[in-house]
Amino acid sequence: MDKIWEKLRELTWPSTWYGWRLGLQSWWYTRDKPRLAVAAGVFALLVAIPLGISALNNQIQQDRQATRDLRCLTLNVYHEARGESLAGQYAVAEVTLNRVASERFPDTLCEVVHEQRWDRIRKRHVGAFSWTELELTADRSDPAYKTARRVAGDVYYRRHDPRVEGALFYHASYIRPSWARSKQKVATIGRHIFYK
Repeated sequence: MDKIWEKLRELTWPSTWYGWRLGLQSWWYTRDKPRLAVAAGVFALLVAIPLGISALNNQIQQDRQATRDLRCLTLNVYHEARGESLAGQYAVAEVTLNRVASERFPDTLCEVVHEQRWDRIRKRHVGAFSWTELELTADRSDPAYKTARRVAGDVYYRRHDPRVEGALFYHASYIRPSWARSKQKVATIGRHIFYK
């Protein structure tokens, strides 16, 4: 065992490092450089191709997720606020995104939009956004749909300054839900009242 430790000490001694460096230099200068270049190129390709494929795959997945998110956000703005002003539509989109950022709600836009919770009064699951309980469709050629898509994109990609920052809830101004009493009012925009 002592001989092993002695050999290890000898190999790690600075003068031995100098010998290793000289050995590496002589090995390098006696090698065929074009072959080494080809070998290095092949090695780099073998490493780069899987990394590139992985990065491309991640980008494709992110693009697909963004497409799904934008579709769900557009439908929510369209069905919840198409009769409202642009400010009202932006506010509805913001609330939807605020819910994604909150720990109290699901993690993706589509899950937030289509979330259902048990209503003990009605004794059934109800949608967080009422339109999701109905079989509603959207006409993509409708100017209101195109506006909703533009609003959704602006809010999703943060191209619009928040107007109801931190708001997680809203309701139409012509109803008085009991849950609103325990919330902090943020703003009234058009026919919607927004709360934290």
